[in-house]
Amino acid sequence: MAKPNRTQHVYTLLVQVGRAPDDGLPAGATGAALLCYAAGVDEAEAVRETVAILKQADLSPLDVTGHGTAEERLRDGHDIDADERALMDRALAENAVIVAQMTPFFDDPAGHDDT
Repeated sequence: MAKPNRTQHVYTLLVQVGRAPDDGLPAGATGAALLCYAAGVDEAEAVRETVAILKQADLSPLDVTGHGTAEERLRDGHDIDADERALMDRALAENAVIVAQMTPFFDDPAGHDDT
């Protein structure tokens, strides 16, 4: 019996990561926020795949916030520019997780480490 085709979608996820050895985050950073586009048949699968990939990259995911598919975001009034759409299309075509942006967090707002 053939498995039914399950349509893949791309989900926009905001992932907060903490520090871990060999995580590649800048010195003095306490963690980071990662904007990701992840393919999945549903948001839960996209989250699981994203967390697994980030752990393989020696990052320490702490929290994931889903912002929905492109269609859901457009219905909610979000703007999606051509560059963002291209990354989403790539995630879908490659059945992948794309990290589009990484913003490190620092205790000192200027990002200085006084040690």
